[in-house]
Amino acid sequence: MKNMATKRRRATGYTLMELLIVITIIGVLLGIAVVNLQGTPNEARIAAASQEIRTMGTALDLYSMHNARYPTTEQGLKALVEKPSDAKRFQKGGYLKGKNVPKDPWDNPYVYNVPGRSGEFEVYSLGPDGRESDDDIGSWMLE
Repeated sequence: MKNMATKRRRATGYTLMELLIVITIIGVLLGIAVVNLQGTPNEARIAAASQEIRTMGTALDLYSMHNARYPTTEQGLKALVEKPSDAKRFQKGGYLKGKNVPKDPWDNPYVYNVPGRSGEFEVYSLGPDGRESDDDIGSWMLE
């Protein structure tokens, strides 16, 4: 009877080899996941910047409907949160939520120009590198 109890105890545990195999499989799966998800944060930032640019474009259109023109380049996007001195009409609370113009996902200010490259205005993010280059995300790309 003592022999049976010893056999049962031994049979219920895992061998070192089994544990090493499981750890190896988990390591391989984590490696695959890391490689596949590596670009995801940057893609999420690009999507967030695109959405904020669309939102600012809508706010600029509303400002234009109220004032018969877009804010000047000098007034910038700040005209959407603080009433410029020459604004005929200004929406209570501003055209964007908050008291400040949001920064892009890389913590850089959005660039605003009137007239734009392909329209009455342009709003764009300088992208991950923070300077004008091919990775910029602009309102002209979202149309």
